[in-house]
Amino acid sequence: MSEASALGQDSGGEGVREVVRGLEERGTDVVRVVYPDLIGADRGRDILVGQLPGACEQGLTFCRAVYHTTPRGDVVPVAGGLDAGLPDICVHPDLSTLKPLPWEPGVSWCLGDTIDPRTGQPAPESPRALLRRVLERTAEYAGGGGLTPVVGPELEYFLCDADAAEPSGWVPYGGATGNVYSAGRRGDPDGHLLRTLRQLDALGIGVIAGNHEFDGGQFEINLTHSEALDAADRAFRFKAAVKETARREGRLATFMAKPFNGLGGSGFHLHISLVDASGRNVFDDPGAPDGLSATARHAIAGVLAHAPALTALLNPTINSYKRFGPDTLAPWLVDWGLDNRSAMVRIPPERGAGTRIELRLGDASANPYLMIAGAVAALLIGIRDKPEPPAPLEGYGYDESSAPRLPGTLTAALDALEADEALTGLLGAEFTGAFLTYKRNELERFQQAVTDWEFTEYAFLI
Repeated sequence: MSEASALGQDSGGEGVREVVRGLEERGTDVVRVVYPDLIGADRGRDILVGQLPGACEQGLTFCRAVYHTTPRGDVVPVAGGLDAGLPDICVHPDLSTLKPLPWEPGVSWCLGDTIDPRTGQPAPESPRALLRRVLERTAEYAGGGGLTPVVGPELEYFLCDADAAEPSGWVPYGGATGNVYSAGRRGDPDGHLLRTLRQLDALGIGVIAGNHEFDGGQFEINLTHSEALDAADRAFRFKAAVKETARREGRLATFMAKPFNGLGGSGFHLHISLVDASGRNVFDDPGAPDGLSATARHAIAGVLAHAPALTALLNPTINSYKRFGPDTLAPWLVDWGLDNRSAMVRIPPERGAGTRIELRLGDASANPYLMIAGAVAALLIGIRDKPEPPAPLEGYGYDESSAPRLPGTLTAALDALEADEALTGLLGAEFTGAFLTYKRNELERFQQAVTDWEFTEYAFLI
């Protein structure tokens, strides 16, 4: 349980002073306040615990252009940033998320919510605020009784060791291949997984289990399911924590979609169900074909219909599209299937309370908030408009004649997102505009860069 679970988002007064006293009694002298940027990286500030009341009341000021800053530190000209003179946003600690950091004695960690001080409203680019807006719309459905999305995230990543001989400076940790779905020192000679599981468990973000994945140096750690905002919070913190603890070991943990030639990619799958106000899973219907309710069928159809646009949010980098393709076990076509891992949407075999959609489209580089917001928005549109899905996939799902292809490049995915008025209507014009501008700038910068491949391909013979 968090150190301030009963306080919610109390922003001042005796509640905050009580939290400060509790922190001081535990020997905590620093609070780390973090929030996600557009690409899901954690931005933040360490403050002395005595300053927490002021931070809650007034907020911590950051330049709004942090949302428009590239991984290399350049600022993209997104509206509201450079053109507006680089104004401030204010980040208010969400005390309900306060947790001690197991690997940083004396430090507690909490999430923050970003406010535009000119309007008093959430910053338009805030991924956490975007997900909240989508969830508010979800709650309006089902005859006023409301629907609550429940999400279980699954993430993969590569752990890397430094190697100055490599152009990138890094190689996969462990080296050995063939240790698929294994545990123990055979594929993890230094015990990284056990150490990381224990640290994440102490952090209290709902870690269940982990294993060595398909390729050398690749791991998967599973998180429990919970309501959508909490699931996004936990996935965001999971990624930040894994990267932080790897750095403490002198290693690099990367959630890149496909960091190495000749090896597979890293996925980010979402298990999604919907419950009504009574807690009943509305995807389950024992009397319907395949045990799936009409609501479940409409939700599946909604995700399929908006999959091209979702690809921009769930596969958000140029590198993402090098993970796709036949025989990769990553989705390539817009399809769904019953317990079929080659489909984009898989329906696991459990029914009853366990009835759910597994959306396998996303890769590990995705921002958890944008990913969940987009997925929930798509299934919500399906529930609203009531389309029917095509027949489920039979067999191995890489036959182009059986279903439409997903966008094959980031350019095509961004065009599909911009053209999807129903989806962007739920996401909001300001957020969509900022995201498209940021990502198209990324494409422009890549097109101007000379790659190692180009030099190796052309320099010696041309």
